[in-house]
Amino acid sequence: MRDTQADGGDGHDGEAAKEAPAPGPRRRRRLRRCVLGLALVVLVPLLTVAAALRLNYAGNPADGTRTRGKDALWLGHAWVDGRKTDSDVRALARRLRNSGIRDLYVHAGPLEHDGRLPAPAYPKAAWLIGAVHKAAPGIRVQAWLGDKLATESPDGMRLAEKDTRAAVVRSTRQILTAGFDGAHFDLEPLHSGDEHYLDLLDTLHGVTRARGVPLSVAAHQIDPLPALHSVAGTLAGHPKWWSQSYFGQVARRVDQIAVMSYDTSTPLQSLYGGYVAQQTSLALEVTPDSTDLLMGLPFYRENNFDHWAHAETVPAAVRGVRLGLSRTDAARTNFGVALYVDFAATETDWTAYERDWVR
Repeated sequence: MRDTQADGGDGHDGEAAKEAPAPGPRRRRRLRRCVLGLALVVLVPLLTVAAALRLNYAGNPADGTRTRGKDALWLGHAWVDGRKTDSDVRALARRLRNSGIRDLYVHAGPLEHDGRLPAPAYPKAAWLIGAVHKAAPGIRVQAWLGDKLATESPDGMRLAEKDTRAAVVRSTRQILTAGFDGAHFDLEPLHSGDEHYLDLLDTLHGVTRARGVPLSVAAHQIDPLPALHSVAGTLAGHPKWWSQSYFGQVARRVDQIAVMSYDTSTPLQSLYGGYVAQQTSLALEVTPDSTDLLMGLPFYRENNFDHWAHAETVPAAVRGVRLGLSRTDAARTNFGVALYVDFAATETDWTAYERDWVR
């Protein structure tokens, strides 16, 4: 305890000090009020968004909001590097026969950071394409090409470099010459508003159109709140979402656009399904009728901040897709779902897809 007499006081100040309230409790009360205020600032918007997503998951999908026979499946690299056999193709064909799948996105890359694609990356492509065409007539085998972009780190592909974009175009001609039925691109993280990407798509579409095959892309999710990509980019350096306007610009430049509608951080099935319903509506509003719009289904399981396996399920995603389709454009024909990914899929995933979307 502090000795007030030793400080030269007459004792009265010491008595007053003893009678005055201690500053500790006051600071604690202020701290509690600040914490409560901060919690309200954070929680109220979150609870509002959660309530909106849960409401978005309510209701019944319209009749007829099921497969149009234009779905897709992402396939891993094992299909073109020699690990798969004829028996695997026959099993895949049996699986596809009772589904709505028309397109296979077969991983044939990745691209080098300078846009080149080494031919040894897909040594069994000709075998796969021929085997699929024989076992499952009408199924298109597209080359899935991608790379990490140097948008959030110094390492990766730089679309701003003209020579790199030219190399990507040459790589596309290369895989089409190899016999693939189309080109599917997944370049990430791709920031909203990237004009170099739009320029690349314009050139690529000319190449694929001349060959009579589709140009397809995997797309980021759309801002669930206005300009959210800008806020996320400023605060976290990772915009994640595209503006709805930019999504539309991309969709107008391709034949097929597949929304990666997973890794949403939503902790409940109802919230995830409501989010997918919203994403479906937002995408439908700006995608031309002539472009196939596909919504991604999570055929995999992880548990981290981005993806909770108990929440991001195939049934929740399909219900969300059907609700969004019902509310926005129930009669749309150029529409489907895209299943990610074959090597992580379970029978439970396939059963849910077939029960809830195909039948």
